[in-house]
Amino acid sequence: MGGVMPGVFLGHGNPMNAIQSNAFTEGWRLLGESIPRPEAILAISAHWYGPDLAVSGSVSPETMHDFYGFPRELFEVTWPAPGSPELAERVRKLLKPNEVRFDAHRGLDHGAWAVLCHLYPKADIPVVQLSIDNRMPPRFHYEIGRLLQPLREEGVLVVGSGNIVHNLGAYDWENENTAPFDWALRFETATRKLMLEGKDLEVADYAILGNDARLSVPSPDHFLPLLYVLGLRKEHEHVSFPVEGIVGGALSMLSLKVG
Repeated sequence: MGGVMPGVFLGHGNPMNAIQSNAFTEGWRLLGESIPRPEAILAISAHWYGPDLAVSGSVSPETMHDFYGFPRELFEVTWPAPGSPELAERVRKLLKPNEVRFDAHRGLDHGAWAVLCHLYPKADIPVVQLSIDNRMPPRFHYEIGRLLQPLREEGVLVVGSGNIVHNLGAYDWENENTAPFDWALRFETATRKLMLEGKDLEVADYAILGNDARLSVPSPDHFLPLLYVLGLRKEHEHVSFPVEGIVGGALSMLSLKVG
């Protein structure tokens, strides 16, 4: 391992992507091949969203099947990456004076393993998860990302997993190839423009985008992981978008790479 690790946000979409081969999963695979091999991974997933700040410390985290209504074959998938109590403690130290609960039993939720299994199919890199504290405003999550910046020099890949546009109530369940709704396309385009211009705090203040924001982010859980990754960005550092697309009219698969 050499140099500075990038930071990555992945639009994870449908859990079935874990066992499918499509343009999104191929993009994730190529991304994993294009960046330096990390010593460890810190994942921030939309699916660990609760009333405190916590970090997973299990030595052997289970593969959590935290969904329902999917084929049996998806429930049979395991991605047995090891954990890293050492990285968990390092994260707690970096985030002081914030109180970070150490969770010795937390497994890897599908927001983490269903994308990481394509980047690192051998499951041979230690993974730790950091929860999203749902009591806190968006800028708090961006500032947590800022505090995590030193991990990039320590060989740790920080991965946010969610969706920039995530409105399952508006999603076209009959046709995932339906054209993006106007509001979804406008919000994704505006967010992408702000990131390219380095206006990350304006991304954190996404509510300024009005009704497009209300429709695209009806709840913040899937949007907030993006802010952690933006917080990793150093001054004048460029961003790129290795994977893109909107499915079902209302679910953005846009991925972001910082560095």
